[in-house]
Amino acid sequence: MILSCGEALIDMLPRTSTEGEACFAPYAGGAVFNTAIALGRLGAPSAFLSGVSNDMLGEILADTLAASKVDTRFLVRSDRPTTVAFVKLVNGQATYAFYDEATAGRMLSIADLPALPDEVGTLFLGGISLVNDPAASTYEALQARECGSRVTMLDPNIRPGFIAGKEAGYRARIERMVALADIVKLSDEDLHWLEGQGDLAFLARGILARGPKVVFITEGANGARAVTAGQDIFLAAQKVTVVDTVGAGDTFNAGVLAALHRAGALTKAGVAGLDAATLTAALELGIRAAAVTVSRAGANPPWESEL
Repeated sequence: MILSCGEALIDMLPRTSTEGEACFAPYAGGAVFNTAIALGRLGAPSAFLSGVSNDMLGEILADTLAASKVDTRFLVRSDRPTTVAFVKLVNGQATYAFYDEATAGRMLSIADLPALPDEVGTLFLGGISLVNDPAASTYEALQARECGSRVTMLDPNIRPGFIAGKEAGYRARIERMVALADIVKLSDEDLHWLEGQGDLAFLARGILARGPKVVFITEGANGARAVTAGQDIFLAAQKVTVVDTVGAGDTFNAGVLAALHRAGALTKAGVAGLDAATLTAALELGIRAAAVTVSRAGANPPWESEL
């Protein structure tokens, strides 16, 4: 089972009312939540761990998980409010304004963390849940607790506006978590934010030198690559009409993990010895799944039958 650990929130997406007025519509979302949803839809054994409110927005989140075949037993429910993100779209590219003070997700503490059953073989972490304490320290502690015996994948999904004024502490946390991760995924923008300018494959090898066994890099409309100590594999993106990019990277993550699961490679030894065919299959599924997501509004990952 793949346990996605991180934020669940409500994306308020821009829409036009029947009267022609600008308005916002609520959609279940959050980077890590989206990956859990996409994994469930792709047929992988998916579960989700997060602080989730008992309010009506929290019910939307829990119901959406269940509808996508995601195991919800690890949800930590409370009466705190749900995180909300208002989304602005410019030429299909999304920017966000987050409202996250004292929410169910942000206030998750180390004391809330459950013992994990043996069936959980992989943890996926990342997103804005790694910015603000206590949740950020809680997820870091979870990775540190579990990384010796379970595969961990990290996608920081960096939002510069959300971390403004907190860059030093955030960067230090990401550095520590990168060093413990088996798999790291970064967009090209994230990689440059962490490592500065330069050739993507060269920068990725700098990430590998800190401990991970494979780095996946998404390059927007160009495609994606997988870099290991001995391999650099690039696949071009599929050509689609982009409606918006909400959830694209999250869906790519799910495609990669689902493909590695299908190949029986989601073990510590399996990730350490990934061959070119397995990496290519992971890139292919990640790209195909993300292409469907960007072709329709919001974070709406495909079901396996759609691929």
